[in-house]
Amino acid sequence: MNRGIAVFSGNAHRGFAEAVCRHLEMPLGGCDVFEFSNENIFVSFQENIRERDVFLVQPIVSPVNTRLMELLIMIDAAKRASAGRITAVIPYYAYGRSDKKDQPRVPITARLIANFLEVAGADRVLTVDLHAGQIQGFFNIPLDELTAYPLLAEYFRTAGLAHPVVVATDVGGAKSAAKMANRLGSDLAIVDKRRADNSESPTGSTLIGDVNGRDCVVVDDEILTGGTVAVAARLLRERGARSVHVASVHGLFTPGAVELLDAADLEQLVFTDSVPVPEGTFTRARTHVISIAPVIGDAIHRIHTGESVGALFS
Repeated sequence: MNRGIAVFSGNAHRGFAEAVCRHLEMPLGGCDVFEFSNENIFVSFQENIRERDVFLVQPIVSPVNTRLMELLIMIDAAKRASAGRITAVIPYYAYGRSDKKDQPRVPITARLIANFLEVAGADRVLTVDLHAGQIQGFFNIPLDELTAYPLLAEYFRTAGLAHPVVVATDVGGAKSAAKMANRLGSDLAIVDKRRADNSESPTGSTLIGDVNGRDCVVVDDEILTGGTVAVAARLLRERGARSVHVASVHGLFTPGAVELLDAADLEQLVFTDSVPVPEGTFTRARTHVISIAPVIGDAIHRIHTGESVGALFS
């Protein structure tokens, strides 16, 4: 079944790539990825990949620019080794927030990253829950966007919450939150979040919807500083929420986020293993990590065999 498939990992999240390969019942390919003393990155595949279907697993996480360069150089090395097809498997796509020109004289970096991947030699991209759907249109090569929201919804469907309300952290995330609310058969509320500048901290917010006496599930595609979730949790408690749970696809948790969220009066945080689990320890809020490695593994198999990837979610 797996004849011709070769899966390799950079240094971003090797444990995740190994989990994907366990699901595929095949070994992770040998590949050396390291830096010389002058910070130049070097890649060397340790096995023959000529005419093979190569999948390179690398979320673009901290240090973001180093991990991005690792991936680009891996793609170039695979192309020069005559790989039959190269798929960049990017569980977390960095720079996704820079998806439009909403200020004067600023870049659209999400498009720039797409250009980098294409020029390096990627034939297709496999990713999970982009920050904005329009990023798909930045690519001139096939892109498959998987989603972890059904897994998050299934977890909370069996969590025993009485009369839950799904809460979007901003208007932009309302569509994804609405899909999760439909899966749970619950109501939807929206936090109208405002930012005055390019800082990562919201300056104010209001709540649209009724949460009084309800179990709230705050949904966001990614958590960075935790500021947005903390503001939402405080607002929900002020409006009479009985409990506050948080569901996020990408739990990035930049420095200080663990402490901020631990103090935010949350029942639990649920996120996936699309990025490495943070080293910090939550002492008050319970955490639960859902693995998306089987979903990635199934998608890799379907891409290799020419089956429908979309059928995974039907």
